[in-house]
Order: sequence, then structure tokens, then C-alpha cells
Amino acid sequence: MKTAIFGFSGSGKTDMFAALAGEKAATAGNRAMVKVPEPRLDPLIKLFNPKKITLSEIEYLDVPGGGGKGHGLGERVLNDIRPYDCLLCTLDAFTGLSDPKQQYGAVEADLLVSDLAVIEKRQERMASDKRKNASLVDNKEEECLAKARALLEDEKPLRVDPALCDEPAMRGYRFLTAKPILYVWNVAETVMDSFEVPADGLGQMHMSVSARLERELAAIADPEERAMFLTDLGLTESALDKVISRTYKLLGLMSFLTAGDKEVRSWPVRVGATAPESAGVIHTDFQKGFIRAEVIGYQDFLRAGDFKKAKELGLARLEGKDYIVQDGDIIEFRFNV
Repeated sequence: MKTAIFGFSGSGKTDMFAALAGEKAATAGNRAMVKVPEPRLDPLIKLFNPKKITLSEIEYLDVPGGGGKGHGLGERVLNDIRPYDCLLCTLDAFTGLSDPKQQYGAVEADLLVSDLAVIEKRQERMASDKRKNASLVDNKEEECLAKARALLEDEKPLRVDPALCDEPAMRGYRFLTAKPILYVWNVAETVMDSFEVPADGLGQMHMSVSARLERELAAIADPEERAMFLTDLGLTESALDKVISRTYKLLGLMSFLTAGDKEVRSWPVRVGATAPESAGVIHTDFQKGFIRAEVIGYQDFLRAGDFKKAKELGLARLEGKDYIVQDGDIIEFRFNV
């Protein structure tokens, strides 16, 4: 799953990317695979002492450019972010050169106007086709575009209507306001706790972060030294993990876990995925030959302390093809190919 980082010039998006990717990866290019923190693996690692530990990953892209504040993001930036599953927009709330709330409004307006232009162009083409032959126009597509246009003209992003965004007729358009978005309000580290951000909404989250501080923290390899640096600043934790976990959530993802002597691992899967679909994340053969899944809920595992005890207590369940996997489930798949 892919997330584009963008924003106006000087908003700190490159600092944000460097914090996420690490300095070495950031200097090597504008794309990076970033590991998703998964503290739920810790007790499994202690139990199995595995040879390998693997975390889920998200791909981030640092989109260059972004225009000046007051001049719009620019068509190139809007086109660059269109193919991505999720958006992360940085807002300058630290220089005092412009009002971050105005930047937020400007970004939303740019995304909205871009989507409206796509719809208007398509509707013009459909009207022309309809005059030639009514059968050339898909009625469902026409209906969905009319609903989408009404929302946009009412200055509402398409993400406020998830059902409309999920319509098959809408998927090929890659509408920008339909994409989930995380707004990172880039503030000075001294005001991170007191800076107020807007409330989260459908497909939209907000958080305050000091991108410069996160970049400095990410560059400190020693965990103890990093903890001391945070303590000196009066902070208990880095905000970076929250940025990654919120991106993960906006992408509609959760994790199931597998564990053994060879490897302890978290796997990304769509919320609402069935057991066979989740098995397919590991290998397509697992999905094709799925028989059943042995599942232990994460809290049940913590209560039992190990797998043997969980089975003795009846906490390990055999689930079939209709089982909807839950976040944190520890699963062993049984299959035949």
C-alpha cells in the first residue's frame, strides 16, 4: 500500500519523509519502505526467540514541489499524488509566515477543484455520446458522477460518502478527495502538546508533529540515547510511530500475526478480510487450498501466556472460510495444494 507525502514548499514535508525513511534512505531517493511498529509481537518474540522478525511495511513517496503558499499546489503535484492509496499532507505551523488553517483550506480546495474538473470533463463527453446513442452511456456511472458533483459543488470532499466512493463506477477515476488523508500540522516542538488541530472526520485525520525533531530523533541509532533526548525535551515518546499507525489505519489495514521458532511476523490485511483472504496474503497457494485456520485472539494469548495453555483453556479456535479475521489474531493456517 502506498502513501504520498506532499504539501506547500517550506512546509517540512522532506523532513517528514526523512524521519519516516531514515537519512540514508532519504538521500537515496524519494521512495522508501517504512516498517509499521507492532508492539504486540514482543511477547511472541520472548516466547519463541525466533531466527527472524518481520514487520508489515508501507511505501511512502516524497512528492517534490508544491508551489508557494497562496499559489496552489500545482497541477503536477496533483497528478503525482493521484495514483496513491493514501495521502499525507504537511502544513507549516512553525514558521509563522502564513496561517496553517488557511493552508489546510487551500489544500482541500485544490483537491476539490481538481476532482470537479475531472467530473465536468467526463460529463461533457458522456453528454456527447448520449446524443449519438444513449446505450453508449453507463447509467450507474452517470448517476454516481452526478452525486459526486453535487457533493463537490457543496464544498464537501467525496470521502464523506464512503458508499459512493466504493461504487465500482467510481474506482477508475482516482478522485483526490475520495482518498484517505492524514494532515500533519508541522509545529515547533515547544507547542506540540498545546497546539490544537481540527477534529478527525471520515477518511481524514489530524495530528501535530515537529518534523524537524522527528528527523533528528530518527537519526539517533542508539535507543537509550534517543530516550534521553526525548526526556530532555520533556517528551515520553516520538510522534513518528503515531504517524505510521494512523497512515496504516487510513489505508483500511490491520494486522494478523504468525509465530514460531523460525519467524515471528505481522501481516497487513484489509479490515473485514476473511480467513482465506488473509491466508492469501502469505501465499496464494494458502488461499487456494485453504482448509481452516487455528486462531487465538491476542488478548486470549496474553491471558494464557503461551500456546499450550491457550489450547488447554479452550482459547484456540478452529475457524472456517467465513471467519472474519480480527486485528491482532494469531493464526496458523491449514491448507492443501
